[in-house]
Order: sequence, then structure tokens, then C-alpha cells
Amino acid sequence: MIELLENYKQDMKEYLKDEYEAYIESFEHDSYAGLRVNTNKISVEEFLEIFPFDLEPIPWTSDGFYYNSEDPVTKHPYYYAGLYYIQEPSAMLPAQVLPVEEGEWVLDTCAAPGGKSTKLATKLKNTGVLVSNDISASRCQALIKNLERFGTKNMIVTSCDIDKLVEYFPNTFDKILIDAPCSGQGMFRKEKHLIKAYAEHDDSYYAPIQKGIIENALKLLKNGGKLVYSTCTFSVKEDEEVIQYALSLCPELRVLPIEQCTGFVSNEYGTKLFPHRIKGEGHFVSLLQKGDAEESSYKKSKEEKFDYEAIHLKMKDAHQESIKDNLYLVPNLNIDTKGLRILRSGLLLGEQKKNRFEPSGALGLALTMKECNNCINLKAEDTRVIKYLKGETIDTKDLKPKDGLALICVDGFPLGFAKVSKGVCKNKYPKGWIYR
Repeated sequence: MIELLENYKQDMKEYLKDEYEAYIESFEHDSYAGLRVNTNKISVEEFLEIFPFDLEPIPWTSDGFYYNSEDPVTKHPYYYAGLYYIQEPSAMLPAQVLPVEEGEWVLDTCAAPGGKSTKLATKLKNTGVLVSNDISASRCQALIKNLERFGTKNMIVTSCDIDKLVEYFPNTFDKILIDAPCSGQGMFRKEKHLIKAYAEHDDSYYAPIQKGIIENALKLLKNGGKLVYSTCTFSVKEDEEVIQYALSLCPELRVLPIEQCTGFVSNEYGTKLFPHRIKGEGHFVSLLQKGDAEESSYKKSKEEKFDYEAIHLKMKDAHQESIKDNLYLVPNLNIDTKGLRILRSGLLLGEQKKNRFEPSGALGLALTMKECNNCINLKAEDTRVIKYLKGETIDTKDLKPKDGLALICVDGFPLGFAKVSKGVCKNKYPKGWIYR
């Protein structure tokens, strides 16, 4: 049985009243495992047809599912092809309720390791701009990797305090997501080390930080824009009082209703998820709007077809840019970002090496088979798929591929590149992504 701090138990008794015992009993249940489908690569319907493990829909998402934690979903090739992301079920709600539309500028303020940013990317469908920021540069490496695996082209990954972003992007973003650092009360069942951390930094420690973040976020949000504030805690100090503070700063700010599911608990400031009421961990989510909404001027462009050998990769409102020996596809910001700590600007296309161009693993995952003229498509059960993901050389003479650079795919979904010579594929899979 998990040993909770006495002062925390007393607070929850006062807060939950008759539901306290049910909350305590929920600690005897294992946490729920969830995955979210990458709809930029495959529809939910198509995914359900090919995925080999049992799934159960998560009721508050359009693309999330419970899976059996004993099933090796992170070992399956579809995971490496970026067809889904592993995410705690309750943590899927914040990005789900933020009504992102194609062509918008969207900011994820505390983005690492990328669970919410990857969802926002699927909503944007590689249009507009997605700025994913995290104060920790080391955690941003996982963020970049996850966005690349999802085939994201329109990302700008920054690492700075949010007040630094205000200098560059005042009144700029159509939508903002704040998954604020918090005391983690809602995750005590899943991540037991947070109980000890709570003894050192409780809700009184985090509330001023959260108020500072939302205050700056309001300066970044354009008039008519919408913002989601979320935490994985139950504390009134970190939840309702932070929303009250935001409302006091911005008279035109208002709380919007969130679509309700069985087990949700809502009040005038937002919605709470408790582990004894739903199949997931604890969370708080509030959706706000600053002033009146403005009509979007974005017009969807016709589908582009690409030739990867010429690297004529196109995207609406983007340009190619060389940084040292690397070539990127960069969203058009039309903003001077000198001095801003940008860790990744757009999609890394590859590196120029002497007399040849070496395409990146990120480019491979951003393409589709129809966009390439030399593909090697393997079945998921083919042992060569795992060998490729482990960085090994594979023999594909039976498929008679053309010599030269080829895109290795699993059931029609790209994994990365290889150099083919007489059917033998020299592996180009990134070392940092190796299958384990």
C-alpha cells in the first residue's frame, strides 16, 4: 500500500469528503496504459484494422486507446514508424480540448517530452506554426525526437523561460497550451517518487510559478485566442486559484465549457479527473478565451507531391534554409529571432557531405511511399524489419530494389533510409533511434 503524507491525506479528506475512501482504494489498482494514434500518418479506422493488440477507446479523446500494459507495444515496428505515441490516458485531455485549426500559430509552453505537442501537430496537419518550448534543453532532445517520429515539418523547438518568448511573440498565438509544472498529486499512484518530492515542494511552492507562466501566456495570446491550462494535481492553489488569478489580470478572459464525460468533476474554473472516478490518473483542465474570436484567413492548399532525391520538399508558408552543413525546411516566421534559443527550426532534411547529400532520418519519417521513387516495403512480421531498426545490414535481393538510396518501409509506412547495392541495404537508420 502506498504511504501518503499525513498532511496530504488530511487535505484530501476535507476536499473529497464522502469520496475519500474510494480515492484511497484507487491506489490498489494498477495505472492504465494508453496510446494515441498519429492521424497525420494513418486514420484511426485504418490503424484499428492493422494494429495487432487489443484496444479499448478512451472516452474523452478522438484518437486515444487503452492497451494491455503487458503487450509489447513499444517494441512493434509501427511504434518506430511513428503511428502512435504512448501517453497516460488523462494526459490526453488538455490537447484534445484545445480547438486548434489548420494554419494557426500554436504554442506548447512546457512541451517536453512531447505528448501534447505531437497531438497539436496532428491537429495542425503540418500547416501554420507549432512552437514547442521547454526550459530544459536536455528534455528538449526527447521532444525533438518525438516530433520527428510523428513526421512534423512545421515545428520550432525553443528552450527558454516563457518571459523570453514574450519579447519575440507578443499577442501572436492563436492557441496556447500550458501543462504547468506542479506538485503531481494526481500522479502519486503511477509515479510513487512524486510523494517524496511533494514533501520537499508542495502546492505552495508551485503556485507562484504557475501564476507567472499563465500571466506571460496571456501576453503571448492574441485577441480572440484560446488557452488551455492544465496540471496533474488536485490542489485548489495550483488549479482554481491560478485561473482566478488569470481572470483578475485580463478582464476580457473567460472560462469556456469542456465537453463532459462520465466521472468528470467540473466547476466554474475547469474540470478535474480523479483516479477513483475514471480509468486514468488525476488531472485538472481549464479552457479559456481572451476576447472575441477572429475569423481565420487560412486557406488549405492543394496536396503537394515530392521528389526526395531533389529534396524539393514543399510546405505552405515555409522555405529551405542551410545552417552550417545542414538543410532544413523552416516555417516562415517573419520575426527576427536573433538571441532566442532555438534548438530545432523546422524539419531537418539532411546534411551536405562533400559531393553528396545525406538525407536525415527525420526526412524519412516525414515522407510517404508515394513521394519516393525507390522504396523497399516489408511486412511487420518480416525479421528484416527489426534487423533494420537495430542498425544492421539487410538483404533484399528477393524484392529486386534499384541501387542507390531507398526508403525502408513497414506495411507502407516509412522507417528510414538505406543505401542499396545489388539488393544489399547498408543501414542509414539514426544511431540514436536504435531499436531496444
